[in-house]
Amino acid sequence: MHTTLSSQVRTVTIGHDQPFAIIGERINPTGRKLFQQQLRAGDLSRLTVDVEQQVHGGAMLLDVNMGAPLADEAALMVSAITIIQQLTDLPLVIDSSIPEVLEAGLKTYRGKALVNSVTAEDERLHTILPLVRQYGAAVIGLPNDEEEIPQEPERRLELTRKLIRTATDTYRIPLEDIVIDPLAMPVGADTGHVVRTLETIALIRDEFGVNMTLGASNLSFGMPDRDAITAAFLPLAAASGLTSAIMDARSPQVVTAARAADLLLGRDEWGAAWIAAYRRKKQ
Repeated sequence: MHTTLSSQVRTVTIGHDQPFAIIGERINPTGRKLFQQQLRAGDLSRLTVDVEQQVHGGAMLLDVNMGAPLADEAALMVSAITIIQQLTDLPLVIDSSIPEVLEAGLKTYRGKALVNSVTAEDERLHTILPLVRQYGAAVIGLPNDEEEIPQEPERRLELTRKLIRTATDTYRIPLEDIVIDPLAMPVGADTGHVVRTLETIALIRDEFGVNMTLGASNLSFGMPDRDAITAAFLPLAAASGLTSAIMDARSPQVVTAARAADLLLGRDEWGAAWIAAYRRKKQ
């Protein structure tokens, strides 16, 4: 199954037979005090650096989050998308928990965006999915609801069914435009979290065959040597059925692990992309 996203001039296809899709996570003020201050002051000059670093690192799409406290997030999202589209032709992921911000971004964006995200909460489903349908976007769905962030893979699968049923039956959103986030929880809080995530990925792949993504950096939160943990996880997850991740595209260790997974899983014919990347690095 293929999920196709686009800018005005570039198309990126996410799929089980495609290269693992690297979604750059950096354009996000969470944990970045200086960036938050700049955004509150209406200063978006940092975007030039963030875009350049992620494109250079190998990002295929860019996540855009403007959720700085006390800032006008909708206005910032419009400005950020306008600027980023002038800096790169990579497709964008519009990331906000506020429907008005998502709509402002979708109105501004020129192409087919990925919306990040909708949960299985009834109110969220019936607020976010109409926007996804109206603007012809794709959407990331998270299998948690008003009651819980489930621990059990079977419960996550149950909420995935609800998400997909509502999106396809009620709002006529194509199945290929639904990307499920199987929920990545910090391994430092519970070493069983990653195993449960991998089990969830396999269950969703086997039942629906949809594309999946997650916030790869969440796994290593609070742990030392975080890039090594993420790099070890990505090939395991790709083998289970993960087809993309929101991750630090500036990290050579993490990006190289994703490309190695492509090679080992038969998604890089004759190793052409691996060899080309090696030669570029040597140069």
